[in-house]
Amino acid sequence: MHNLVRAAVVAAALAAPTLALAQDGDPAAGEKAFRICMACHAVGERATNRVGPELNEIIGRQPGHLEGYQYSPAMVKFGDGKVWDAALLDEYLAAPRQVVQGTKMAFPGVRDAKQRADLIAYLATFSAPQ
Repeated sequence: MHNLVRAAVVAAALAAPTLALAQDGDPAAGEKAFRICMACHAVGERATNRVGPELNEIIGRQPGHLEGYQYSPAMVKFGDGKVWDAALLDEYLAAPRQVVQGTKMAFPGVRDAKQRADLIAYLATFSAPQ
């Protein structure tokens, strides 16, 4: 029982920074940060798939599964049993090619945790509340 409690405390401590960052993200700053994504991705009313998939409703969506977009086999496999949420987006945006080896996404990632939180907060404005 003691190990179970210890494991729960460790898990909560590890999750807390990601959850706090997602909640502290600034959508306006995220909109500016999204400029680095716009060469491949789109959001908004007229968003369409480009080199990368459109990102409307990304939060709550299964990775690698958007009708009309041809994902890499690696991303499809990665998405099995997962749903994009703030924590998973944060992990992926930090180092896409490390998280999903074989992804088509050539972007190296966003190293700055605050900028990732801002991007996630911006993307959340295009997703239904979870």
